[in-house]
Amino acid sequence: MVATVSQVESVRVREKPRVNRWLVLALGLAAQTASCTFLYGLPFLVPAMRETAGLGLAEAGTVVAAPSVGLLLTLIAWGAAADRYGERLIMALGLGASGLLLVFAALGNHSVGLLFGLFLAAGACSASVNAASGRVVMGWFAAAERGVAMGIRQTAQPLGVGVAALGLPPLAGHWGFRAAMLLPAVLALGVAVLVAWLVVDPPRPATGAGAGEKPPSPYRKPALWRLHGASALLVVPQFAVSAFAPVYLVSVQHWSALSAGWFLAVVQVLGALGRLASGYWSDRVGSRLRPMRQLAVASAAAMLLVAFGDVTWPWLAALALVLAAVITVSDNGLGFTASAELAGVAWSGRAMGAQNTAQNLASALTPPLLGLVIGDARYALAYCVAAVFPALAITLVPTRAEHPA
Repeated sequence: MVATVSQVESVRVREKPRVNRWLVLALGLAAQTASCTFLYGLPFLVPAMRETAGLGLAEAGTVVAAPSVGLLLTLIAWGAAADRYGERLIMALGLGASGLLLVFAALGNHSVGLLFGLFLAAGACSASVNAASGRVVMGWFAAAERGVAMGIRQTAQPLGVGVAALGLPPLAGHWGFRAAMLLPAVLALGVAVLVAWLVVDPPRPATGAGAGEKPPSPYRKPALWRLHGASALLVVPQFAVSAFAPVYLVSVQHWSALSAGWFLAVVQVLGALGRLASGYWSDRVGSRLRPMRQLAVASAAAMLLVAFGDVTWPWLAALALVLAAVITVSDNGLGFTASAELAGVAWSGRAMGAQNTAQNLASALTPPLLGLVIGDARYALAYCVAAVFPALAITLVPTRAEHPA
């Protein structure tokens, strides 16, 4: 695979316990899905928050933003904890604490301030899953099949969004906003129990960090910094599509809201398949970063095609949005996997936490800033601007950090 991976996998390890790695992968996927159901499900509850909880639109928006703030502040810290204490403990602890906080939020008539604090803390706790579930998958799958395994894990986000979309609005409609919060709470607690019971931590190195020697920081070299920067740039077109495609289709293309919703649901499925395909591709070519750079080229081209379709033919814009929605999410797993492989075993949790932090910062900034570019209806200009970011990422992806074994 790459030199870093070869060095990691050549380190002497303690005798491996017998473990079903596919079960571990399934539990890592389930943990990430439970986390995403809460993190990305709250926007579905905004109408219920306003109706049954009496919140204003600004108050509801503030509450919805709380989990993302908590996540952003704690990703690297949880990654460091996973490096030090192991994946099973960190996943179970964080997910269980998140579930308990959501139960408390669901069972009381809390003020807006307390609700914000509870969701902030629950988001901070759920961040434990991001790096720890990635670490456990990395540890049990060899380099030649790790791309597919991490691609499967990366489908947790569309799965979590799907669970939230199907479950939260009906529950809120029948029993109110707070009762609906029991769904992500029960999912988090149930998966936390399964993780604590069935997950087995991968073997730790018998030398280096495992023997009390502190390994040197991989951040002394520019490769990881460049990778995190490139991944953050590649998030911009992803959120340019996901944030503005619904309103674009309805207001400019004159689709019905229902048709736009079905369109986005299909795109979510195609995006999940795209992550799996890119993981398989990276396993076959023995590289994460070369496919990532090629996807950056395709992402820039797709955004320009959307802009061209907007000023020419509506059917071309719709087709280009499908291509862009799939292409722009397909590199996520590659960057995440590469960050852990370049960092090595002792630093992989922190590296994956830093990777997620950079991407979450970019995803938070993209909608408001790109919205200023769009204004009333300057969608073509906005999509041209979004194409600049993957073009910059092409030169930033550190492909030379990978060397054939």
